[in-house]
Amino acid sequence: MASSREQTARFDNYINGEWRAPATGEYEPNRNPACASEMLGVFPRSGAEDVERAVNAARAAFPAWKATPAPRRAEMLFRAGQILVARKEQFARDMTREMGKVLLEARGDVQEAIDMLFFMAGEGRRLYGQTTPSELPNKMCLTVRSPIGVAGLITPWNFPMAIPSWKIVPALVCGNTVVLKPAEDTPHSALHLVQALTDAGVPPGVVNVVFGTGESCGAALVEHSAVGVISFTGSTEVGRQVNQKAAAQLKHCNVELGGKNAMILLDDAALDLAIEGCLWGAFGTSGQRCTAASRLIVQKGIYQKLLDMLVQRASRLKIGDGLDPSVQIGPLINEAQLQRVAGYVEIGKQEGARLCLGGERVNREDTRDGFFFAPTVFADVEPRMRIAREEIFGPVVSVLPCDGLADAIAMANDVDYGLSASIYTRNVDAAFRAMRDLDAGIVYLNAPTIGAEVHLPFGGVKGTGNGHRESGLATLDVYSEWKTLYIDYSHQLQRAQIDV
Repeated sequence: MASSREQTARFDNYINGEWRAPATGEYEPNRNPACASEMLGVFPRSGAEDVERAVNAARAAFPAWKATPAPRRAEMLFRAGQILVARKEQFARDMTREMGKVLLEARGDVQEAIDMLFFMAGEGRRLYGQTTPSELPNKMCLTVRSPIGVAGLITPWNFPMAIPSWKIVPALVCGNTVVLKPAEDTPHSALHLVQALTDAGVPPGVVNVVFGTGESCGAALVEHSAVGVISFTGSTEVGRQVNQKAAAQLKHCNVELGGKNAMILLDDAALDLAIEGCLWGAFGTSGQRCTAASRLIVQKGIYQKLLDMLVQRASRLKIGDGLDPSVQIGPLINEAQLQRVAGYVEIGKQEGARLCLGGERVNREDTRDGFFFAPTVFADVEPRMRIAREEIFGPVVSVLPCDGLADAIAMANDVDYGLSASIYTRNVDAAFRAMRDLDAGIVYLNAPTIGAEVHLPFGGVKGTGNGHRESGLATLDVYSEWKTLYIDYSHQLQRAQIDV
């Protein structure tokens, strides 16, 4: 996906089917978080002029793409899925080098994009509306979906191919054209997805990519008057700003933000299963998931036993370069994120939580050039503590004791977020009460807080977002508008609500 200067590993923006150097003339290095001295290439540091070019290309391509029958658009998506299947291993390896997640997870990230392409390809023949009876004779009523226009998509670094697919693919099947601004830390993985779409026959201008920072590039995309819909995944702080700026222009806007997810473990939980869930939920992707299980709310009857098992098992997790198949935890994305996590560890200590494991940078000979942080467990955490309320986005888990189900649900709900939650119990009554009463967009029973599937809605309540959903059929409402059609073949004036 490099430009004609591939020998220098320099990449350009992709606009209207062509590689375009940034108007700024500036580039930023893309580095391996497991070995920061390894530079993977340089990518543009674009600005408002580059966004203008990309939006103009998308706007020009929109009429023809909208007029392309939805099943034909979907066939291109299906071909892109087949291309990703063929390139999955190479793209996964490139992702591990770029983002740091272990190879097993990187393969899953690519697979999620494949799943989304195949799932949404099916919707090309199922963009259903409704037909309803009219209250008047010789009159038909129906609804259809219409595309919005240019979609501005801003994606994070933790799922550098999956999350772009969540946004690009439904936008395309609905008939929109897109401008993607991927995360600065993981530009290459997003470009791999776009290359698959291009190779599958998606026409020039339908998908455009502009690289740059949120301040120099993302803000210009959000504020551009010709962008009809914005979809953003990232921090709650930035998401509020995006939502406000989009609202000022009455744009469609979807923001998917943070989480402070809880796993509830009752006395009757299957402990071995629960521990596996705790380890995967808390430390998968080094805790860099909005759905990470950063709080374990444990009933007092099993509290100490579960804590001992968790510390013992977490202490044996292998940390290192994710390309090593024996490694279970890779690096954090960059130095700033590592310092953020370290700062929260200090906050936890100052608040009086008991540090049982980790809490520091991994400083071995083979990790000193990377951003590795040890799996960290805090015990005896109280709900008021910042480490129990604020999103850390690292391998840090807080263990809170509770008296029972009602106490656990109250603790789980007592945060500003509401993305994902889970409960481990063999009591069917407790399970159904938790599924009903937990304030979360996603609830798991006897499973951790991570593991969403593309055919179901993804999103949360409260500070996690603005009510829209990614994935599943619900996401089609982000990228389309309902048009209501009335066809009167009575050959006379008929007045609704009057001529009855």
